[in-house]
Amino acid sequence: MAGSAPAGGRPLIITEDPLLLDDLLRLCAAAGAEPHVSHEVPERGGAVGVGGEAGSAGWESAPLVLVGDDAARRVRGAPRRAGVFLVGRDLDDPQVWQRAVEIGAEEVLRLPDAESRLVDRIADVVEGAGRPALAVGVIGGSGGAGASTLACALAVRAARAGERTILIDGDPLGGGMDVLLGGESAEGLRWPDFAASRGRVGAGALEESLPELHDLRVLSWDRGDRVVVPPAAIRSVVAAARRRGGVVVVDLPRRVDEPVAEVLAQLDLVLMVVPGELRSVAAAGRVAAGVRMVARDVRVVVRGRCAGGLDPESVAGLLGAPLAGEVPVEVGLPGRVAEGEPPGTQGKGALARFCDGFWQRALGSVQGVPA
Repeated sequence: MAGSAPAGGRPLIITEDPLLLDDLLRLCAAAGAEPHVSHEVPERGGAVGVGGEAGSAGWESAPLVLVGDDAARRVRGAPRRAGVFLVGRDLDDPQVWQRAVEIGAEEVLRLPDAESRLVDRIADVVEGAGRPALAVGVIGGSGGAGASTLACALAVRAARAGERTILIDGDPLGGGMDVLLGGESAEGLRWPDFAASRGRVGAGALEESLPELHDLRVLSWDRGDRVVVPPAAIRSVVAAARRRGGVVVVDLPRRVDEPVAEVLAQLDLVLMVVPGELRSVAAAGRVAAGVRMVARDVRVVVRGRCAGGLDPESVAGLLGAPLAGEVPVEVGLPGRVAEGEPPGTQGKGALARFCDGFWQRALGSVQGVPA
């Protein structure tokens, strides 16, 4: 039985084909990896590297092994293990699958078609890919619903609970989540800095580049004129944020255009905040219709009691979505925010209690713990 591939470390490349080696080195560089390169046949427990250098990655210890098709027959006797890929460029060779079986390869990757797949696989190893973050979006069912306040509070409470947390501002016209956290002048990158991003964004590099405020990282908009980031860049950035694990919270605008759809497609859950009054419920129906076209799971959060005899369950029923809970209007919250205290900071407030209960249920469900 093949062993598990070790996590972390440097990939191992085994090939004598100079053109293939150039391609693999280029793809490793794109994934942020510095590989070991070998021209030798691996032996059980032994190191393999250029010239047999001491300290080189071994066949069994490397987190990922990329075997060039030219070297497949020479490594047939190597111990079976996970994380071995056979890489070549000949798309018409019918024997390649047999060689893959002989060396216990998980997959055959033919370049250039499989370049993107290979970069992703290498980057996963370098970043120690594990369980992706639980990604939650928050959207207002109507204007002034308090979605940004709830998104900020959810992120603050998750960070206070010890979760690795990234708060993403998905609304370029919303005024900036960094402002809500009191960090508009904090050093770090904002959305316009990622506008030229193409392909995979490094998860670790993304996290380290963002401002750190109240024990969480925040990706916000700056105060410049740019309010558009290409959908491909948004997709790459959100995917990178999720790969770090923990929690990702996204504050969403009420419109569902192409950039917002890219975010919605990567979310596990969307909370739609609906103020407790009939006109807001009517507006929320239109918002919900747009969100459901992309999002997998949409739930309702009722903010304040609804006049006219509607209870929270009835509001959710009218909108055709499950009820995630009710957040009572918290007296004094706007004043505290104006004085520089982010929402959710006070652990005894109604908003913080809702957020704590939500994370206990949501994270417990993800981890297989009864809510």
